[in-house]
Amino acid sequence: MRSVDEQLALVLSGAVRPAPVRVPIAEAHGLRSAEEVIAGRPLPGFDQAAIDGYAVRSVDLSGASEQTPVVLPVVGEIPAGSRHPLRLQPGQAVRVMAGAPLPTLADAVVPVGHTDEGTAKLTVTRGVPSAAFVRRVGEDVQPGDVAVRRDAVLGPGQVGMLAATGRDKVLVHPRPRVSVLAVGDELVDVARIPGAGQVPDVCSHALSAAARDAGAEAGRAGLVRSDPRELAAAVQDRLPFTDVLVVCGAIGGTAGAQVQAALADLGELDTTRVAMHPGSTQAFGRLGPDAVPTFLFPSHPATALLLFEVLVRPLVRLGLGLTDPYRRVVSARLTSPVSSIGGRRGYLRGRLLRDRTGDYLVQPLGTAGTHLLSSSADCNGLIVLPEQVTEATVDESVAVAFLPTRA
Repeated sequence: MRSVDEQLALVLSGAVRPAPVRVPIAEAHGLRSAEEVIAGRPLPGFDQAAIDGYAVRSVDLSGASEQTPVVLPVVGEIPAGSRHPLRLQPGQAVRVMAGAPLPTLADAVVPVGHTDEGTAKLTVTRGVPSAAFVRRVGEDVQPGDVAVRRDAVLGPGQVGMLAATGRDKVLVHPRPRVSVLAVGDELVDVARIPGAGQVPDVCSHALSAAARDAGAEAGRAGLVRSDPRELAAAVQDRLPFTDVLVVCGAIGGTAGAQVQAALADLGELDTTRVAMHPGSTQAFGRLGPDAVPTFLFPSHPATALLLFEVLVRPLVRLGLGLTDPYRRVVSARLTSPVSSIGGRRGYLRGRLLRDRTGDYLVQPLGTAGTHLLSSSADCNGLIVLPEQVTEATVDESVAVAFLPTRA
């Protein structure tokens, strides 16, 4: 029986990082930059008003106060987007809107609230220092500055920087393509009412959602009967368009042997049992001319989701360009006892909580059976028990992989 760490090493040894592609910045959010973007122009591109007000020479307002206001003639108005430059003479003011270019010689903007809002003559009751309420050219970014770092995750701020520096496209590491295929004569689409002996296809929907949550581009390939020719054809058709293939269905016994025999011509699948609970029965290999990593998982949705979390998610995260593909692990005290199988690494779903001191507590879920899907829906942490641990008691500290819920 292979250990979990040995199985993970085998899975991750051939992690494929899809070749970078250039995409519009509107499609780049959440992806990792494959290039260092250097600003080719300043931001802002010109001296501009930061607020609505009046452009002035700050020296002309020296000593302005309520008792001794300064009166200046208003010689024009500059709206945002104006392309007509104005020149300010000493002792003059120009009305400006936020974002408007400053007239020549102006070095400050007086807020409207410091004036009588005059249109021909302006009375100013408070002076301003030089550069007040002005965005200077290049104040944010200078030509030659790094606008976006290589390998940075492109969030709203990074996309905004790309737009501000004139980039409409960016080179990114694309999302790995994960295909999910459900196998079984008993399966029907979830839109149908199952008949006698039939069950809805839960597994492929759940695994596709897990793939998207991991950051992949998920493709649910649908249902396939256990007929060897039909299964082989479905897998062969999907391989050219996927980076990772997950097949959920029969994995053990006669039905499992038939599934593996049907795929034998496409590559080798290793069926060595893995020292973990649940999910020890599984298979992994590389199929097709591109050696696509392929997983065979049981048809139980809860077990398949667990196997995806432990084995497939790290593979996807590496494909996204992350150097650490694993979940954050915290130490938490158990609120109720748990047990596991000796010699196997135990994975139990749990709900992470905080006590009054801020320490983590973990409430085990689904202790009546690891196959229960309801525990997957409620959990936000995965309790991990080492191979040598068979029992853990209340208040005992255990390792918990943090599974943050999405808003």
